[in-house]
Amino acid sequence: MYSYSQLTDIQIGGDPLFAPHLLPAPAPGPATVAEFAALAREIAEDRDSWAPLVRYDAASRWYHRVRTGPGYEAWLLSWLPGQGSGRHGHGPSSGVFCVLEGELTELTGPAGAERRLRTPGARHVFAPGYVHEVVNERLTPAVSLHVYFPGLTRMPMHARRCAAA
Repeated sequence: MYSYSQLTDIQIGGDPLFAPHLLPAPAPGPATVAEFAALAREIAEDRDSWAPLVRYDAASRWYHRVRTGPGYEAWLLSWLPGQGSGRHGHGPSSGVFCVLEGELTELTGPAGAERRLRTPGARHVFAPGYVHEVVNERLTPAVSLHVYFPGLTRMPMHARRCAAA
């Protein structure tokens, strides 16, 4: 005969994996574009959680996944002067991109002809099929946050096309 101090939780209550209805429901994730933009704002405003994680790498952009949840993942990136992403897409993922520190230039359109300066506080939302390049053209480092939904599984690179003459 066992005493209660010798029994395991599984011996007492059974294996919870065989009774999934007893498991807590997963936390709901953002379901709309506005909710994903709000998630990016929430992470961006929590400087104490992300600032100690930032690293800089002279050889290439540094990146670190800072959060995952139902249907999404969030990445922190750092950019030294002159570093860039190359022209790329995001496969089947949509996303929210925002600068946390410094300034970054986003190049879109043929041959990167459309240039947008991205500064702290603004968020840019994009859908699957969006192609761009991000570059730190400034003399100071920059930090950005990228939230993808679904999580990023592909990042196809694209050659720069020449603008029509």
